[in-house]
Amino acid sequence: MSDFILMGDFPVTHPATKRTGAEVLMDSLVEQGVEVVFGYPGGAVLPIYDALFTDDRIRHILVRHEAGAAHAAEGYARSTGKPGVVLVTSGPGATNAVTGIADAFMDSIPIVVLSGQVATAMIGTDAFQEADTIGITRHCTKHNYLVKDPAELAGTITEAFRIATTGRPGPVVVDIPKDVQVAEVQAGSASPLRADRYRPVLLGRDEAISEAVRLLAAARAPVLYTGGGVINSGPEASVLLRELQAACGAPVTSTLMGLGAFPSRGKAWLGMLGMHGTFEANMSMNRADVILCVGARFDDRVTGRLDDFAPDAIKIHIDIDRSSINKTVAVDLPIIGDCAHVLRQMLDEWKATGAQANDLGEWYARIEGWRARLSLAYPKSDTQIMPQHSIERLYELTKDRDPIITTEVGQHQMWAAQHFRFFSPNKWLTSGGLGTMGYGLPAAIGAQIGNPDALVIDIAGEASIQMNIQELGTASQYRLPVKVFILNNEFMGMVRQWQELTYESRYSNSYSESLPDFVMLAQAYGWKGILVQDPDDLDQAINDMLAHDGPVMVDCRVAQLANCLPMFRSGAAHTDMLLYGDEAPAAVTTEALAAV
Repeated sequence: MSDFILMGDFPVTHPATKRTGAEVLMDSLVEQGVEVVFGYPGGAVLPIYDALFTDDRIRHILVRHEAGAAHAAEGYARSTGKPGVVLVTSGPGATNAVTGIADAFMDSIPIVVLSGQVATAMIGTDAFQEADTIGITRHCTKHNYLVKDPAELAGTITEAFRIATTGRPGPVVVDIPKDVQVAEVQAGSASPLRADRYRPVLLGRDEAISEAVRLLAAARAPVLYTGGGVINSGPEASVLLRELQAACGAPVTSTLMGLGAFPSRGKAWLGMLGMHGTFEANMSMNRADVILCVGARFDDRVTGRLDDFAPDAIKIHIDIDRSSINKTVAVDLPIIGDCAHVLRQMLDEWKATGAQANDLGEWYARIEGWRARLSLAYPKSDTQIMPQHSIERLYELTKDRDPIITTEVGQHQMWAAQHFRFFSPNKWLTSGGLGTMGYGLPAAIGAQIGNPDALVIDIAGEASIQMNIQELGTASQYRLPVKVFILNNEFMGMVRQWQELTYESRYSNSYSESLPDFVMLAQAYGWKGILVQDPDDLDQAINDMLAHDGPVMVDCRVAQLANCLPMFRSGAAHTDMLLYGDEAPAAVTTEALAAV
C-alpha cells in the first residue's frame, strides 16, 4: 500500500514511511531530473550531506569555494540547457555564493541554490554562521524561499525549478533550516503542490505579430538584433532565427551573450555590436530603418549615448520579460513572449500572408562600405605574440572539434568574442551583465561535467584566473580535461586600457607585480603546464595542449600594451568608435608594442 503526492503533472509514489527533510529533498531533486550538484559542506547542511552519502542517484561535485559552485552550476546550465544546482551551508557559505547568484540573475541562467540555515528557533539571534540569506539574495534572484515546514519542502522544490527554468530563466534560492532537514514527515503527507502562481506569457499577440511581419517586409534597411534570450529559449529558437533571416534577408548582429545563435560567417553576419563590437554592426544599427530585437535588453554597453542610438529606426522588441520592455530604450512595437514561440509565429505569418522582403542590395552595399574599414584589424608583430593573433590561432586549431569556450572577464574576453567564431548555441559561456572575474574556470568545470566528451577551453587573463584559481583542484579530483589558455600581459588589461585612454596613462594599481609561475602552479595541482613566448612557437603550444588528455594550463605571454579595439567610450555614441589607426594613442602603435 502506497500513498502518493502530485509532483508536476505526474503522481509520484513513495512507501508509506517516514522520511527526513533531507531525504525528501533528495527525492525531490531526482524527480526534477537533477543528476549533478555542485557544493561545499558545512554544519548547517550536514543532514543533507549525510543523505547524499547513501544516495547514489545524484553526483556531487566538491568545489573549493562556494563562488566556484555557483559559477560551475552556471557553466553546466548554459552548456546543457538543464538547470544547475548548488548546495552550500549557512552564513559564509551562502554569502560566498552571492556573486555567482547575481551573475546568473544578470545573465538569465537557470540555477537553483540550496542553502543551509540555522535552526528555525535560532533565526534572528545572531547564531553561529547565521546570515539573512533571504534578505541578502532578494534583489539578485527571481525568487527565494525560507522553508520552515518540512511538509512544504517537496512542493517548494518543484516550484523553485519551475520558476528558475521557465519565463526569463534565472536563479532561485531555497534556504532550509537545519531542523527542517532532520525533521521527519510521513510520506504522502506533504502539503499540496503550490498553485501554478508563475505563468509566463509564451505567445505574442496576433495583431503584434502581423504588424511586426509587415514592418519587416517593408523595411529597406532592417537589422536583426539578437541576444542571449534566443539561446535561453532553446535550440529551436536559433533554428527559427536562421529561417526568419533567410526569409527577410536582414543582416544579423548579436550581443555578447547571444553569440552562437546565428553562425558567424557570410554577408548577413555583422559580428558583435556594442562597446567592443564591429564598426559595421554599430553603423548598421545606427542607420537602420527597422530593428527587430530578439531576446536582448538594450544594455548600456550596446546603446552608448541613448539620444544617438538608432535614432531613425522603428524598434520591435521581443522579450519574455515584460519589465525589459521600454526599460532603457522606448520601442515602437513590444511583443511579450518566448523567443522560439514568437519567431515561429512570425514565420507562420510570413508564409501565410505571402510576405516578400524588399531588395536589400543597396543596404548591403552600404554595409560592405563599413565592413571595408576592417575594424577588427590590429598591429602585427614578429617579435611578440599579439593577443588577437593567439585567439585566431586557437580558433583555427580547435574549430574542427567544436569546442565549448568559457572566459574570465577583461580584455581577453572581448578579444575572444571578436576573434573566435561560433556557429551554434551553448558553445560560448561568459559573464556579461555582471562582468565577474573568476567566472571562466569554474564555468569550464561545470561545462565539462555536463559535456564529458567535449573540448572545453577557458580563455583567461592572468589577473582574472587568480580569482578562483583554487578550482584547479576540482578539475584534478574529478579528472576533468579542462584546458585554460591564459593571455598573460601582466596587467589588469581592461583597467590599464581605460586608464590609458581616460586617465592620461596613470596606471594606478593595474600592473600585476607579483605573478605566480603558472606552469609550476599547474603542475602543483596535477595539471600539465605550458609556457609560450615566441610567436613561432604558438601553434605547437596549442597543439601540445590539445594532445594532452588531462587538464592543461597554457601561459601565453602576449604584448603587454595591446588595446582591445574597436571600442567606444562609456557615454559616447555607439558610432563614435576608436579603431587602430584612427588617431590611436601612442601606446597601441606597432612601434610602441615592439618596444615593450
